[in-house]
Amino acid sequence: MKFSERHLRFDIVFLDLLYAILKLDKSVLQTKYQTVKTQYPTEGRRKWRLRVLYDSWPQFASESSNINVVQVGSVSQASVRRLSSFPSWKSRLKAFNNQYESDPDPSDSVLEDEELGLIIRTDFTNDDAWNTFCQKVQAAQKELLSDLSNGGVEASAAEDGGDVSMEDVPPPPPPATADDADDSDSSSEEAEIVKILDPSDPADRLRLTNISNLAALRLFNDVDIRPALTPPAGTKRISPPNPLIDQEGWQEIYRGKNLWIYDTKSITDECVRVVGQAGDFYGTASGDSWRARGSHVAELQFNMTYQGMKIDFNGLDKWDWNERARNLQECSVL
Repeated sequence: MKFSERHLRFDIVFLDLLYAILKLDKSVLQTKYQTVKTQYPTEGRRKWRLRVLYDSWPQFASESSNINVVQVGSVSQASVRRLSSFPSWKSRLKAFNNQYESDPDPSDSVLEDEELGLIIRTDFTNDDAWNTFCQKVQAAQKELLSDLSNGGVEASAAEDGGDVSMEDVPPPPPPATADDADDSDSSSEEAEIVKILDPSDPADRLRLTNISNLAALRLFNDVDIRPALTPPAGTKRISPPNPLIDQEGWQEIYRGKNLWIYDTKSITDECVRVVGQAGDFYGTASGDSWRARGSHVAELQFNMTYQGMKIDFNGLDKWDWNERARNLQECSVL
């Protein structure tokens, strides 16, 4: 799903904010994007988009402070009329984002295949532990794919149970047919649910060593923006503000393949960090993570993509606080 369809298709309660974004899309974002491309020609579109977002944040904040943010249950007819006065807003956003999507990026070669998720190795100190981890991931993935081909997979819950909510999403792909099997036999590569990234180049390894969740998102996902989540009644907005949670009413978020990070701790616990692309409720942050066993990654990825599984910890903040702190500290470093 494209940028304009996936993250700017807000409910009617966000009509005024959408109006502000559309104004910036034409008058500011396109010009800034071209300027950034000229200034940093070797960086690639993901970094260009990030620079434009941070450079435009004051304008976003200015727009949102000069409009009446519509609350649930109090939608104004003026808001509806203002949006309807932009008959070409979808085509304008589509044109802008098509241009963005067509620009090259250094990470494209890693992401060009059809896997749903990406396991990233960020610790290179113990090959034996890594190889054992990969074997377990691949064995579990092979078993799941076999079950899928026989139509025997159902949605499963998280390991500790009870922390999963289901959202409406497209159904999983149908079981493989004989024709599918013939097509698969003619292919030199076996289908995978998650891809494993283990670079051999020393420079690539150095870039990935001990990276934060946010750094990984910025390398392998596309930055986006949405209105910040609403604080609970009686709760003040965070101070100091931070783009990953709430910066002048906006939140930095990410879209793309799910990221699973193998780190130093993975050597002993055989788990990976499951990286979130957006905050779940006010106070949680984009880039938050929790840990999942490597042998569960393929099934979790399948259920997250096709069965609507969402780990929400029943509304409790059980994400890794240390990783969140890293992200919040690093977010302003472009």
